[in-house]
Amino acid sequence: MNATRTPAQVLDRLITATNAHDIDGLVDCFAQDYTLTDPVHPARSFTGSAQVRRNWTTMFDAVPDIRLNVQERAVTDKGFWLEAAQEGTGRDDRRLEMRTVFIAVVAGGQITSARMYAAPVEQGGPGIDAVFAAIAGKLRSASDAVDGTGGNQESRP
Repeated sequence: MNATRTPAQVLDRLITATNAHDIDGLVDCFAQDYTLTDPVHPARSFTGSAQVRRNWTTMFDAVPDIRLNVQERAVTDKGFWLEAAQEGTGRDDRRLEMRTVFIAVVAGGQITSARMYAAPVEQGGPGIDAVFAAIAGKLRSASDAVDGTGGNQESRP
């Protein structure tokens, strides 16, 4: 750990270590008591850089060519915001395509906490009208409205 690293330097190291599959360099970006909050999936929230190591050791092993491609980033004196695509091919030949927004707090040269929003890219699926109808309770689920036209099918009781 380098306590003098700025949030921009931590972000750069995080990206470089991830793309180099440097597990020690990646874990060094996180404080030992780091806390991740996943607001959309609260059960996936955790505390500790040891869990970061377990997560990314699994990922590097399962998707040997995984790459973090930065879409957007913003840095402040207290942390950073990162929007990225995670892409690669698994050992089982399945393609991994994820999009992630990671909002991090940096102190003492390491990430101390973050909020993460991550999801697989969905090719196809219900359109925006169907999704909002499902959210509003007009359908049992968004998949009920899938009709191949972008989700513009009439609502059913």
